[in-house]
Formats: sequence, C-alpha cells, structure tokens
Amino acid sequence: MNRKPLFKLQQSVPQILLAMSASAALLGSLSVNAAEQDTKAEENIEQISVIGSRRLGRTVEDSAVPIDIIGADALKNSGFTETNALLSNLLPSFNFPQASLTDGSDHVRPAQLRGLAPDHTLVLVNGKRRHSNALLNLNGSTGRGSSSVDLNAIPANAIDRIEVLRDGAAAQYGSDAIAGVINIVLKSASSGGSVAAIYGANVTEMDGVPQLESVSEGSDGNLAFTEGGDRSLTDGQTLTLQGNMGFELGDNGFLNISTEYRDRHSTNRSDYDNRENYARLDDGSLDPRELTVNRYNHNFGNGDVEDFSMFYNAGYQLTNEVDLYSFGSYSKREGEGGGFYRRASDSRNIEEVYPDGFLPVITSDIDDFSLALGAKGFVSEWNYDVSAVYGQDAFEFGVINSLNTSYGPTSQTSFDAGTLTYDQLTLNVDFSREVDVSFLESSVSVAVGAEYRREGYQIDAGEEASYAQGTFGPGGAVTDPVDGPFGAAGAQVFPGFTPESEGDNSRHNVSLYIDLETYLTDDWNLAVAARYEDYSDFGDTLNGKIATRYSLTEDLALRASVSTGFRAPSLQQQYFTSVATVFVDGEPTETGTFAPSSDVAKALGSPGLDAEEATNYGVGFTWSTDFNFSLSVDYYQILIDDRIVLSNNLSGDAIADLLQGTGANQGRFFLNAIDSKTRGVDVVASYNVATDGYGDLAFNLGYNYGKNEVTNIIDPPAELQGAGFDQDNLFSGTELRRFEVSTPRNKYNLSATWTNDDIRTTLRTTRYGETQDPSDIPERNEVLKPKWITDLDVAYSLSENLSLSLGANNIFDVYPDATRENVDDVTTFSRLFAYSSFSPYGFNGRYVYGKIEMKF
Repeated sequence: MNRKPLFKLQQSVPQILLAMSASAALLGSLSVNAAEQDTKAEENIEQISVIGSRRLGRTVEDSAVPIDIIGADALKNSGFTETNALLSNLLPSFNFPQASLTDGSDHVRPAQLRGLAPDHTLVLVNGKRRHSNALLNLNGSTGRGSSSVDLNAIPANAIDRIEVLRDGAAAQYGSDAIAGVINIVLKSASSGGSVAAIYGANVTEMDGVPQLESVSEGSDGNLAFTEGGDRSLTDGQTLTLQGNMGFELGDNGFLNISTEYRDRHSTNRSDYDNRENYARLDDGSLDPRELTVNRYNHNFGNGDVEDFSMFYNAGYQLTNEVDLYSFGSYSKREGEGGGFYRRASDSRNIEEVYPDGFLPVITSDIDDFSLALGAKGFVSEWNYDVSAVYGQDAFEFGVINSLNTSYGPTSQTSFDAGTLTYDQLTLNVDFSREVDVSFLESSVSVAVGAEYRREGYQIDAGEEASYAQGTFGPGGAVTDPVDGPFGAAGAQVFPGFTPESEGDNSRHNVSLYIDLETYLTDDWNLAVAARYEDYSDFGDTLNGKIATRYSLTEDLALRASVSTGFRAPSLQQQYFTSVATVFVDGEPTETGTFAPSSDVAKALGSPGLDAEEATNYGVGFTWSTDFNFSLSVDYYQILIDDRIVLSNNLSGDAIADLLQGTGANQGRFFLNAIDSKTRGVDVVASYNVATDGYGDLAFNLGYNYGKNEVTNIIDPPAELQGAGFDQDNLFSGTELRRFEVSTPRNKYNLSATWTNDDIRTTLRTTRYGETQDPSDIPERNEVLKPKWITDLDVAYSLSENLSLSLGANNIFDVYPDATRENVDDVTTFSRLFAYSSFSPYGFNGRYVYGKIEMKF
C-alpha cells in the first residue's frame, strides 16, 4: 500500500524509548509521590458521578440507576490504546467487534451497549453532548445502518474517568440515550504530567487456516495446492506515543493538555486464493503465471491507520460565584482498507493497466474537532451552567490502486471519491437548587433547563472519473461509444459520490426539561424527570422517567426505574446516498443506498422516516459490605417501536430498471421497519484484599446476559408485490437475525490486580458467549462458539517516576472457528475470509507489547 504517514516515527522506537529513560533520571527530583497522589485523587472522585442524577454530589453507591465508573488506572493497565477496545475489555454489556472489508467502517468502527445499535447510546464529554461522526455503517457488520460517536478519537491518556449509565435516560439528556449514557470526564490536573511510548505487534498462528506451501499443475490440468501447518504471522506493528501535561492559569485556573499519536500497520487473516487468476491459453492449458502469482491477494484484518489527537480541558475561577470553563479537541486519522481483489481475467480489470489483477484500496482522511465554552456558578440560590459546544467531523474518501474500467487503458488509478461532513452546535442553560419542603425528610433537588441544537450534514461529490461511465467496454475493450456494452462505471471498489448524491441539509430542535429528586424518608429516594423536544423535521415528543432507591439496611438497597425515550432519525440516515461493493450472501455486489425521500426509494414503498420510541424498565439491588465486597444485580427490559433499520438489498428485473445509470444492481434505504424487545441482566461485583506483607489484591467480576427479539415487522408495501422483484418484504431474513443473534448472548469479564511494592500485575479473562453470523442461506449460517480471551499486563516501577510494562492481549492466541470448518456451504469468499467479522473479540490473534511511562 502507498502509506503517506503523518509522521515517520515507527522506525525510531528504540531511540524514543532510550531518550525517555534518560529523561526520567533528570526529572526524578521533580516527582513527589506522583503515583500516590494520583491514586488518592482517583479514590476520592470515583464515588461521585456526573450522570444519572442532576443532584450535586450524588455518589454511585446512592444512585437509583446502575452506573459504572472506570478510573484512569484501569484504562492504563492494558495493551489496548483504543477507547472502544478498553471499554469492551472492562464492561460486560459493551460489545466492540472488529469487522473488516466494510468500507469506511474499517476506519471508524462502531460499538454497542446492551446489544442495541451504536446510535442508541448517548456520549457526553464533561457532561456535554459529543457530536457523532459523519460515516454511516452500511455493510455486513454489527451496528449496520447507524452512525455513532467515534470514541477512538478520544485518547485514553486524556481521560480521568469514564462514567457509564446503564439505563434509559432520554428524559434527562435527550435523543439517543436509549441503551444508556457514556460520559468521558477529562483530566483537570494543573501541574505534573506524563509521557509514554507503547509498541507492540500481533505474534500469532492462524487456528484452522493452513499455510500455502506450493502451487503446481495437477495431472488433470488444474491447479494443485500443497498445504502445511497453521499459518504463522507477525504483523500489525503499532507504535503509540502519549503525552499529558497540566498547567496553572494564574492563581485560580488550570489547563490540561493531552496528545496521542498512533501508527498501526495492517494485519491480514485471509486464506489463499485457489481460483485461476488468468484466462486459459488458446490450447486450454493453464497460464504459467498461475504458479507464481501471489495467492494471498486480499487484505482481511486491521487496515493501516495513522492518527493524531489532542484534547484540552481548562477552567478558571473568575469570582467566588463564577467559574469559566472550556474544553476541546482535534484529531486527524488517515487509513487504508483493502477491498475485493480483481483477478487479471476479471471483466472489471484492464490487463494493460494491471496484468496480474489488482486489489483496490479505500483510503480515509478524517478531520474531527470540537470546542466547548461555558460558565457556571451561583446566583440567587440557584446553581447555573451556561454552555455552547460545537463539533464537526469530515470523512474524505479516496480510492487508490484502482481504475475506472469504462475509461479504458488510460484510466487513472487513484480517485477523490468525495467527502461526508457532519457538524453540531449545542447551546445549554441549566439551573438547579435545593428547595426545603416541610413534610419531607430532605430538601427537593430541582433542576430545570433548556437546550438548542442545530445539526448539519453535507455530501460533496467526488471527481468525475470516480463515478462517471466512459465509453470503453468490459475489460477496457473498445466498444460502440453509444450502445456499448460498457464496462463498470466509477472507481472500482468504491464509486465516488455523484452530483445527484450531493446535498447540504440541516435541522434544529429545542428542548426543555425538569428534574426533581428527594428523600421521601431517610431510606427512600425518589427522582422524576420530564423532557419536551421539538424538531424542525419530524415534530415534537414528550418523555418522562421515574427512578427510586430504597435502603433495606445500611448495606443492602433495592432500586428501580421506568422511563420513556426516543431517538430522532439521524441526518445521515435521512440523506445518505451512495453506490458501493457490498457482500451479499457470500458474493460482492454493487449496491446502492438511497435517501428515504428519493424517487427510487419511494418507488419501492418508502414511507419516509420518523423517530423511534422506547420504554425502559429496570429493577435491581446493591449490596456493599464492611469487608470490601460489593455486588449489584440489575434486570432491564427495553422496548423500541418504529426502529430505524436499513432495508433488504432489493433486487430483480424491476429494480434493475429503476437503477439504470446509477452503477448499482441492488437498492436499499432506511425506514421505520421493526419493533424490538431487549431483555437482560447485569451483574457487577468487586472484592479487595489487603495482605500482610504480600501486597494488595483487587478482584472484579462482570456479567451480562442479553436477548434481542424482533417483535413486529412492517407490512410489505404493495410496490413489492408485483412481478420483477426478488423480495416481497423490505426487512426480513438476514437483517432480522442480525438484530437477534449477532451479538453475544452472554459475556463474563473477570479480572485480578495484584500490587506489591514496585510490581503491579493485572490478569483479565473474558468469556464471549455464542454469536452468529447470519445468512438467508441456512448452509452458510455461521455459529461462533463461546471462547475465553485472556490478557496479562505486568508493570514494574524502575524508579519513582519511571515504569515499564510488558504484556499480551489474547495471550493464548484464541481465534473463532475458521469459517471453512464452520459452515456446510463453503463459498469462494467464505473460504478466502477465514474468520467471521461478527466475532466479538476480533480475529487478529495474540498481541504482545511493551510500554514505558515517565511521570513528572
């Protein structure tokens, strides 16, 4: 691949580590028990949660809804550097599969909470709504049809803690908070800092996938292959550099800055291609080049990614009654992801350009930034918080190592395929106070507020050659310039956005909320909330929530909640239009995604989009003891009506007629197609042991059981009942089963951390329950068996301010069962792509790493 790095640092890893070690000795005198101070500070703040309640000072132990708090140490004690991967490793209800060959989703991978869509979780930063990315996840992966916040754009070293509210909260925070809320709290230290370098690679053996040893011509005149043992690889080399620094702003303020640079090389878990690459010779014999051509011609795994991100967090006490604050970010990510290989004899190839065939590559150039400004304080017995937050995400698509077949032998090989841009402006004003009520045991916490949000979504067309159809035929042959037949139009693997796809759309909404909380008795807490929202494009909605907690004893408490919620259709779902190569039942197919309001979608029965509506129920208990043991168990049920999904890939003669000139031979669009029910149980337990002379032990257990069920499907539209269509329904089969079985039914997270003097060892193991990679063809339905994935991290303090960590993720090199051994009908592509992309723990195998960190 043609890597164009932002910075060329990976070659300098030894020098970087040596320089950090030398610097540590010079800075030793500046460190005054920094680690101890960090630990004590974390212990103090971990009990306070920003989300779940607007009552100031609410602790997690007293919360009426389940909240997980993950501190900076837990994020650090791992070889993972992506925030999504860290959360998946720590939270049983969080799912982060790592699909491949999914176009832009290879570069911005979605994640799920409680088995729902990625856009059913609201993400906040310092309590303020974070903008989503511009990309729609469209191909065969978990989270298909959604846009989500790119958590991986938030560097882990910028995070002080992560608060995860596992309860419906749309009545408190607005759209998207159906599965829950993730709040990223940024670091706020005004002094000190740290730098770290992490380097690692996948050192692995592909379970069930043999190494190709040699290729020959068999006695029957066909290709013959000699296979060896399981294929061994070392790839995915990744360098991560992190820095954090705190500064004082005058006598009353702070500025904390975090940066991260990551350079990740690709991994490849494809099997060898046993197809003939070249056309047979005139006498019917094999082309001699068949014996020497590269048979590992696909890239199936992590793509090349290089990114840089920076966050800042600042605050200043202007007066005793007024605090100013600001935070913001900038990130840039450049990535490359392979598509489907075009063989030399493929009609989409031009042998004058690529005599041995070619692997087209989709490139990404993602620019993301945000800025928040606000003031908070106290006036006339009211606490107030006034803020403005703006965020923008731009995803520029490119295609390299490709061609436009219809442009013939002079076709260019790289293309600008267009850009997606999403931006969001949010204005908030919040007030809260305590009101004494004579007949209640405590005061009533009253919070009221208003929000204005403006969203924009823009599609810019690619250059003409990326989408247009020229006058050459299949294979680049000269043909009739008027009647054809013509070769495939546009850039191979990802035709650019056309002028017809272009658009600049926006909407706005206004919301008002009220939130009340009090203790009815010393032991009984009650909270109620209501929120009204009015959208410019689909109307208004009113939602409410009741949550309560009752202490049976000092150690044991019951809690319950019920709420209604909603999710507004995203602008991406309403207006995205594109044509791309999509995997349909094991075969790559040119598939068009059309806006629900387009003529094509309307001709297929599109009714347009409306908001989703949800009802959440939760009940559980918490138990905390004097011997450092705590346990929480929570049952939940989430009902979603009018859920927005992507339709089937619709095909047939009538579809082909409708799609003439679009470059697609199948079509699809978004619609409110199903109702769903999600039920489950979360269990979280911890136990801490302090030994006499043997250090301290901390044990944690997390368990999630979740079941998704589609309870209703939209009636088939009349438009699909006539001749010329291969389907009679807009949503069924594979799409339905993706909702129900494509995430683990259960998941266990177990961890133990042992700390003794200068050594800290963290052992984690996660059991992922059964998952399915569904297909409309029963013989191709893939059942992924439960597997245990174990990680080990060992850290040693070389000095007061310098530490070294060594470890491995997936230390036992566990893979999902190879697809060729896991389905009855092994197709060309289910064999080439050796493992299912629905594997909840990926399919890259063991990853070993080393880390050096210096504090000052």
